[in-house]
Amino acid sequence: MHNIKDIRKNLEFFKKKLIERNSNYDLDDLINLDKKNRDLIKKKEDLEQEKKNISKVKDPSNFEKSKFLSIEITKLFDEQVKLKKKIEKIISSLPNIALEDVPIGKDEKFNKIIKKSGKIRSESFKIKSHVEIGELKNQIDFKISSKLSGSRFSVISDKYALLERALINFMLDIHTNKYQYTEISPPLIVNENVMFGTGQLPKFEEDQFEILFDNKDGRKFLIPTAEVVLTNMVRDSVIDMKKLPLRFVASTPCFRKEAGSYGKDTKGLMRQHQFYKVELVSIVEPSNTQKELNRMLNCAEEILKQLDLPYQIVLLSSGDMGFSAEKTFDIEAWIPSENKYREISSCSSCGTFQAKRMNSKFKDLNKSDFLATLNGSGLAVGRLMIALIENYQNADSSVTIPEVLRKYMNNLSKI
Repeated sequence: MHNIKDIRKNLEFFKKKLIERNSNYDLDDLINLDKKNRDLIKKKEDLEQEKKNISKVKDPSNFEKSKFLSIEITKLFDEQVKLKKKIEKIISSLPNIALEDVPIGKDEKFNKIIKKSGKIRSESFKIKSHVEIGELKNQIDFKISSKLSGSRFSVISDKYALLERALINFMLDIHTNKYQYTEISPPLIVNENVMFGTGQLPKFEEDQFEILFDNKDGRKFLIPTAEVVLTNMVRDSVIDMKKLPLRFVASTPCFRKEAGSYGKDTKGLMRQHQFYKVELVSIVEPSNTQKELNRMLNCAEEILKQLDLPYQIVLLSSGDMGFSAEKTFDIEAWIPSENKYREISSCSSCGTFQAKRMNSKFKDLNKSDFLATLNGSGLAVGRLMIALIENYQNADSSVTIPEVLRKYMNNLSKI
């Protein structure tokens, strides 16, 4: 989250950088509110000093004057508190600033492809979608899920359920054994402060699943991604610099309303209200952020390499990045039925943006400052299933299991 002092000192810089992020808020209005707030503080302090001076003089007439000043001080205080909350709400809705090497542009058209890997297979038979194959095998069912829960849900069964579990375990083993991430089994329900910390609230409240809970304990939400809980593990903390970096991985269900996705990807596993995702989170000292981002990208990329799936890596433009990100790489897997690449992972550095919202710091002998946070999908399980089913399909609608997965699949070579 940004600091009003920084905005005040570097107003033109922030105006330019927020325009790059498609933020249309008029910062001049914010500066005017800030000036009004500081004027109120000054008036209150002046009255408090006047009241203090009066108290030093023993004069009966000063009692009424002191009483009047107390009332005015209270009025100014109440007004200033309301104004401060208004300013904080505005600042909390301003996105992170893009780094200088991020392409400038308003949407995905300005993204930059930086790498392509893997060979796109050429088949002699007609390619089927994962929906067609899953329904032919009677192992991905959207009709039953519609009866149970409505649209954008699925029931996965038998060997396809085994495949889903195999992919999760395979990815967790890679990230923990090869890349030394610490596996976490986190809560799936979090409070309002946690959602604020990573940037889901207040701006994206409409896309979150809020649940009825004990009101005494505040508002509660189902997590839209494990990023929320893993990153907030260091909230309101001061971490010894010697313990950095911290690297966490978790496989969890994720819950999203997909409020802005009406009409998009209405069929299949591509965009659902509930889905599994293996999430990577790193907590580092700020000077190591970009090195860690490249490492995280390699970790996510390794999954597709080992599964021998074609993919490309895209550097997102300033207007296409997520709210909390300062730089984002998307990994997109080849989806044969669509004849195009689709996002399967998004790896982002957030700098100190989230840490400031969470009050998360590090310390060593010489200094104490805000941490830097990073997050990435390692990978989205449903989308990985789509890529695997479609790229490894055979003419008879069976699916060949990649060699590295077979030990997780009871040594099955096809399903």
